[in-house]
Amino acid sequence: MSSSILFDTPGPRARRNVLVINIVGALVIVALLWWIIAGLAAKGQMEASQWDDFLKADTWMDYLLPGLANTLKAAALAIVGSVLFGLVFGIGRLSTNWLINGVCSVVVEFFRAVPVLLMIVFFNIFIARTLEVSSNSAMWAVVSALVFYNGSVVAELIRSGVHNLPKGQREAGIAIGLTRGQSLRIVEIPQALVAMLPALIGQFVVILKDSALGYIISFNELLFYGRTYSSPNGNVLQALIVVAAVFIIINFTLSKIATILSRRLSSRGVGKTKPGAAALVGGPAGLEAVEPGGAKPTPDKP
Repeated sequence: MSSSILFDTPGPRARRNVLVINIVGALVIVALLWWIIAGLAAKGQMEASQWDDFLKADTWMDYLLPGLANTLKAAALAIVGSVLFGLVFGIGRLSTNWLINGVCSVVVEFFRAVPVLLMIVFFNIFIARTLEVSSNSAMWAVVSALVFYNGSVVAELIRSGVHNLPKGQREAGIAIGLTRGQSLRIVEIPQALVAMLPALIGQFVVILKDSALGYIISFNELLFYGRTYSSPNGNVLQALIVVAAVFIIINFTLSKIATILSRRLSSRGVGKTKPGAAALVGGPAGLEAVEPGGAKPTPDKP
């Protein structure tokens, strides 16, 4: 049976057209890349001397790897904080108490509307001057901005995920004696989190990428170290390409993890019929065994 639900399975002609389009698209991309590389080579940017620095162990040990470690550290803290923030304010937006619901809604909508870069600059000034935190103030500014913005997005994902669940989930929880709050925490939110897992991991990718905005406030992350190392050597373009390649590898890995987790979680609880096993059909008053092939067994006559 085809897994297609919304669309018919493409026929031979449609598959041939898709193959042709894919080949043409691939050729266009290859031609574009060749044009870019040829242009860089004409400017002397593809010479081996421009790339040698990034093949040295000292470059990675002294600059790129410490920058990557700071990027991953800030992203990890921001991810944990965003999930906690999203759970608290997502549940608050689902509350029947108008005061809690209103306050959480205002907070979530406010931080979703403010640009991340503006919050990074604000928190950098606020933490350095008001809280008088000099050590790692840039990192905490980046983490704070990412938590408030992405936490608001996670809260909205939780709210919409719970609303998209079938109403029977809540009714079943209430039927077994759970209160509305218990049904929300025990039944609905866990299911919503599983359903939203790909979107959540996609938001984690956004957090990782947005951590590079810390370059504006001199946060010692991967992009900052790459620019710092390459500026005196005159190979800034090469450094940006290497940094971009590192981000692409990490983000691609996260995306693949999201796909694998989504498939495994969606397949939980789905049983497989054993070959040769008989299926039970009919109403509750009388079940009949159906043999493989669809033939019903002839009942024994008395």
